[in-house]
Amino acid sequence: MTSITQKPSSLLVIIAFATVYIVWGSTYFFIQMAIQGIPAMLMGAIRYTIAGLLMLGWCALKGDKIWVKRDVINSAVSGLLMLAIGNGIVIWVEQALPSAMVAIMISANPIWFVVLDKRNWRENLTSTATILGLIIGFAGVILLFGEQVANALGGTHDDAKIWGVGLLVIGPIAWAAGSLYSKYKGSSSPARVNTAWQMLIAGIAFLPASALHNEFKGFDITQVPLQSWMAVLYLIIFGSIAAFTAYVWLLQVRPATQVSTHSYVNPVIAVLLGVLFAQEHISWLQIGGLVIILLSVLLINLAKYRKDSNEKKQAETKPENIEGLMCEAV
Repeated sequence: MTSITQKPSSLLVIIAFATVYIVWGSTYFFIQMAIQGIPAMLMGAIRYTIAGLLMLGWCALKGDKIWVKRDVINSAVSGLLMLAIGNGIVIWVEQALPSAMVAIMISANPIWFVVLDKRNWRENLTSTATILGLIIGFAGVILLFGEQVANALGGTHDDAKIWGVGLLVIGPIAWAAGSLYSKYKGSSSPARVNTAWQMLIAGIAFLPASALHNEFKGFDITQVPLQSWMAVLYLIIFGSIAAFTAYVWLLQVRPATQVSTHSYVNPVIAVLLGVLFAQEHISWLQIGGLVIILLSVLLINLAKYRKDSNEKKQAETKPENIEGLMCEAV
């Protein structure tokens, strides 16, 4: 009797990708709306703590074992890297930079996935398409960052913008490192349990960051506008529970570089929302940088798609597979 490894449903994979692509593209806009009424780090604490507790409660109702020490520790590491550092930087810099700009600059994520994915260095770094994609990708990032740095340094001295640009170099590195850690560290728990702990631990980590920035001083919860609370609610339900759960699950069933392509679709959604509803402006030079990075992701993934196709053809032509097909025909 042979065991059969079930592949994930193609429909579920498509739905998960669509959720991550579209919902996370909109979160940049809603983050900026939320922090207009709630201090940035405190908003992160509220968002992820509530989302994590809701997810843990749901997992408990489904009968999942929610406390496995090894899995919780792994979730803590990946959650702190991805959410507390990676997404925390996004939340923080949106106080000084437009949401669409932040989304475009975060599109450097896939490049760091290739650089940090040590297990696949042999495959990725010996591929001409991958190396060319990395070079072009970095050129696109430099194009995007160059104008932002020039704007930040030119004219009036704005320390917040300069710090924002600097932090946005660190954010994608932390996100890619946390994602790869989550993918490669084995877990006996379902993806939803890992997701719950990642969000809850990250939410708790935002609290001391909020205290260090004196965000509790003078904060009056009754003065928070309704639109900020609605934005936080959207971020909890859709941005965290729906999209982040889909993302962690995709990391388990698809190649990390393929999952990371959300970083190229998210800016498009963010730009549309920023231009339509927040009167934000994106220069043609920055759009050109985005197009260059989009070309890089095509090249980075080209070798992987070819490899998957070749492996499939080889598997179909193996003697044991041909023999099995003949037996079925008989």
